[in-house]
Amino acid sequence: MSTGIVTRFKEAGQSAMAAHRPWSEFSDLSALSLPRNLSDATTRLFQNSTHFRSNYAMLVLVVLFLSLLYHPVSLIVFLLVFAAWVFFYFSRDDDVSVFGFFVGDRVVMAVLGVVTVVALVLTHVWLNVVVSGVVGAVVVCVHAVFRGTEDLVMEDEESPYGALLSDDPDPRGNYTIM
Repeated sequence: MSTGIVTRFKEAGQSAMAAHRPWSEFSDLSALSLPRNLSDATTRLFQNSTHFRSNYAMLVLVVLFLSLLYHPVSLIVFLLVFAAWVFFYFSRDDDVSVFGFFVGDRVVMAVLGVVTVVALVLTHVWLNVVVSGVVGAVVVCVHAVFRGTEDLVMEDEESPYGALLSDDPDPRGNYTIM
């Protein structure tokens, strides 16, 4: 029984690392540059947050973990919640099915984020959770704004503009007048 659990954790951990974008791509210093204007900064923010979503989630969880080092009970609660992150977010390849309905990546991430915050607030470390959440959000936003998007290869459904992209060769669209 215990070897089966250890094997599942090992497989989930390996799958979680495979689901991330490569850390070398994430931390490529040559890809850092100043955005030209506010529009470029917001475009980078949306594209990078989509492309590096699981890397950013892992980064925020590491910041949260480091803030809990001096609170052992909260650290144990965090490790239990982190196990849920590994199984439900990092180590799966397809959408989660709940009562026959498929739940997308962003919904799973939001629910796990709320569960993490609530579980840690209940252990009386709400200030640590708030501060580490703010620090994590600032680090994510700074990286996303300064990380250039020219070298990213994104799938159409992965792009925040995926619904607007079209295979239509006419850039004016194919409209008819009624």
